[in-house]
Amino acid sequence: MAERAEYLRYAVRPWVLLKYFGQACIILALLTAAPMLISFVSGEITAALRYAAVMAALAVTWAGLRHLPEPSRVQANEGLVLAAGLFLFFPLLMVFPMMGAGLSFLDAFFEAVSGATTTGLSTLAAVETEPPAFLFARAWMQWYGGLGIMILSVALVVQPGLAAKGLALGDIQKDNLWGGTRPYARRILLVYCSLTGIGILALIIARVAPFDALLYILASVSTGGFSPRDGSLAALEAWPAQAIVLLICFTCAVSLVLYHDLFQKGRWRTANFLQLKALATIGVVGTVLFAFSLYAELGLPWAEIVRHSPFMVFSAQTTAGFSTMDTAALPQFSKLLLMGAMVIGGGVGSTAGGFKVLRLLIVLRFVQVLVARTSLARHAFMEPRLAGQRLQSREVQEALAIILLFMAVIAISWIFFVAEGFNPLDSLFEVISATATVGLSAGVTGPELPGLLKLVLCMDMLLGRVEILSWFVVLNPHTWAGRRSTEK
Repeated sequence: MAERAEYLRYAVRPWVLLKYFGQACIILALLTAAPMLISFVSGEITAALRYAAVMAALAVTWAGLRHLPEPSRVQANEGLVLAAGLFLFFPLLMVFPMMGAGLSFLDAFFEAVSGATTTGLSTLAAVETEPPAFLFARAWMQWYGGLGIMILSVALVVQPGLAAKGLALGDIQKDNLWGGTRPYARRILLVYCSLTGIGILALIIARVAPFDALLYILASVSTGGFSPRDGSLAALEAWPAQAIVLLICFTCAVSLVLYHDLFQKGRWRTANFLQLKALATIGVVGTVLFAFSLYAELGLPWAEIVRHSPFMVFSAQTTAGFSTMDTAALPQFSKLLLMGAMVIGGGVGSTAGGFKVLRLLIVLRFVQVLVARTSLARHAFMEPRLAGQRLQSREVQEALAIILLFMAVIAISWIFFVAEGFNPLDSLFEVISATATVGLSAGVTGPELPGLLKLVLCMDMLLGRVEILSWFVVLNPHTWAGRRSTEK
């Protein structure tokens, strides 16, 4: 059996990776045009030239690889390697223009990774003093990072068919995003852009400055959390504006497939609706517990508690990372509640991070069945079902494996912070925030954070954004060495 499996295993084909890497480069070049134009308009000519240089490098790469043949099928390992590689490649590429704002290489890389992975952690002491083009570039990276570089490539470049299906991996494939083909990817892009436009218009109506409205919504739709103001969401003093941002975050923490089903078919898929209910339930329960924590430990007036609690909890639950109060000053139990919300995250097929609420539901249902089986008759059988569908053993195993790996990454990363002498609880909060791509900070991340720990958080953000299993595929020797498919 082992020999047969070895015979059927195929290593990645370099020409396939290069083909789609080149096509992704032209997408990235087009995306980079936006911050370049903003730089020109705002008079930041040096920054504009840096972005132009990045665009030129991407265009040359695309031109050199565009004549490679189109494969009839993309292997799963090829799609995962390409996805992981792009999420590492583009932040490295964006270091050059971001260093134009006066950042060191490491800090520029940290900001770029935080943007591309829609995390929102920052080593900057203040953001309001940064130039407009820099602030736009951060939010813009979060916007297309939330949608996913891969899905943009599928939507705009890759020909429909098996090749496109092979590329649309990760959460999008797991939620069966209409097969991942170009026409369907365009539909999800339409949903994403529509929510972006609605959010910007709503904030402008709420009397938020247009540029601020743009940046807040770019970071909200992607559940990224980069704010153009030092006070994060608290800088929007009017509660209607804060509520709009939070509503957009929640909207995009739910599977985007849900909106297509609703408007095109007039109904919701049961699994997606179950995720929506679970997300809302966890958020409401967390809000109540968080409110009593603030009252018992800080003695805040209830008017203030009622205003802050839902924003803080749902911001953590949706992994948006906006805040209306100083997270570092929260009592320990409140931080623990936020950590629990962050690690669960949003729905599969959404822009949110975490190990995803659907996987939690799968594991809980499986445990429930295990307990129920102990009371069954000798010849009786009970199979785990969720949302009316039978759970395959592979689905349960995958959910358990991803949750376990997620926790392992958090535990290993946490050791580095504790070894450096940082507060254990705050260190755990920071590591969870990075791995779940949230962006809330307990005050650990900052300009003075040791370089090694900045790299640890960058690793956490990349692992959390592109699914940890993807990086195991990249590091697996069999991915690169061995028999290769001769199929064209």
